[in-house]
Amino acid sequence: MAETPPDPQDCTSMDEVRAGVDALDAQLVALLARRFAYMRAAARLKPERSQVRDEARKAEVIANARAQVEALGIPGEVAAELWERLVELSIAYEFERWDERRENS
Repeated sequence: MAETPPDPQDCTSMDEVRAGVDALDAQLVALLARRFAYMRAAARLKPERSQVRDEARKAEVIANARAQVEALGIPGEVAAELWERLVELSIAYEFERWDERRENS
């Protein structure tokens, strides 16, 4: 079992920093997999293809992320750019799953 890396403020070497980043990346990948599982669920639940893209919801998700990172002292534009891309990729994935479900039924 891999040793848990120290907290960022306790790192004393670049090896520790890299180990911390790698550990966080593994957690992010697991979270992305779960997020995309929700996109599959959305594709299953939405009866109309036109419901896949919801610009109001997209804006809400991005605004929420921006507010959360700003509260943690991270520039809001960082979250806005990341979430813009994440949401667009999620929408594209949901469209693909929506189409697949209808083609295979």
